[in-house]
Amino acid sequence: MNRAEFDAFCGGMTGAAHVVQWGGSSVWKVGGKVFAIHADWGKRGEGIVLKPSEFLAEVWRGAPGVSPAPYLGKNGWLLIAPGAMGAGELGDLIRASHTLAAAKLTRKVREGLGV
Repeated sequence: MNRAEFDAFCGGMTGAAHVVQWGGSSVWKVGGKVFAIHADWGKRGEGIVLKPSEFLAEVWRGAPGVSPAPYLGKNGWLLIAPGAMGAGELGDLIRASHTLAAAKLTRKVREGLGV
């Protein structure tokens, strides 16, 4: 999933908001909470960072092209290199990350966003 595809996918998620920050990274948030980032991670190259559920993190951790995310890996975030998985699998991980971020919002905020 390239950056344009990533942005289009994330843009279709309920309550999603896009900002460009941290040196040109494409950052997606729900209710102000980050759920996915597409960026160039320097030595690690381009990739998508997200926080999957604990189950999905266990499934994918250590798979080729999947590693702990820079700066966020200690909190369970993963860096997914281009081509490490199919678009469907990556979409599932992005949806899981969106769900986890939305779950941390207050009920009032979730209701206001429609999530």
